[in-house]
Amino acid sequence: MVAIDNHQNSYLTFDEKSPIPIYMQVKQLIMHNINNGTWTVNTKIPSESELVKLLGCSRMTVNRALRELTAEGILVRVQGIGSFVAEEKRHTALFEINNIADEIQARKHKHHAQILILESLKADSTQAYTMQIREGEKLFHSIIVHFENEIPVQIEERLVNAAIIPEYLQQDFTKLTPNAYLMSIAPMTEGEHTVKAILASPQECKWLKITKNEPCLFIQRRTWSNNNIISSARLIYPGSRYQLEGKFTS
Repeated sequence: MVAIDNHQNSYLTFDEKSPIPIYMQVKQLIMHNINNGTWTVNTKIPSESELVKLLGCSRMTVNRALRELTAEGILVRVQGIGSFVAEEKRHTALFEINNIADEIQARKHKHHAQILILESLKADSTQAYTMQIREGEKLFHSIIVHFENEIPVQIEERLVNAAIIPEYLQQDFTKLTPNAYLMSIAPMTEGEHTVKAILASPQECKWLKITKNEPCLFIQRRTWSNNNIISSARLIYPGSRYQLEGKFTS
């Protein structure tokens, strides 16, 4: 049975009589095209429907192969767009306050940001407690999705102390990240992290283009400058696209 043309005048096949399950053979075919350079990092591979037609096997078989390759970090599946050849998992620092744009550009990749919300609001009781201000005081609120090579890799939802950072809403956060701006205005003197695994909300899944069952890395981060809380940020990363790292010294 003819399978995937690797554009080098050779064809890959699988054997229905082989003791190796068909889905495993499909995985091997996809891996072969990746390993021989036919499909390079960040290349979009044929869709599930296209693979079914090319391989002549069931959609369930192809779906299982793609799901397992995604779980193994070989592919990245972006909901509504398709599957891409993955690179090594991106790293984000656990105990450092890094600028995500700098992290992405250091990998020689392209960063861009989509601003979803940029507004002023009056602090409710929970927000006031978090920011250590009075209920009803003004806060700035932003939600931004960060992309690496057109793939969404982080949702950044942030509350900012309006009294200390009065011009926050006037910034163009498609050119400068909130992190970079805040550090330039009020350099951090203290930070606090909470890290856990979560399932994103339905809206957050749409923003990240992931399925509702994909685990995500969640960081709740507060930063201080001269004893004042400057910002509280909720950072959500798709678990299949990022991992945390930290360095320790004794």
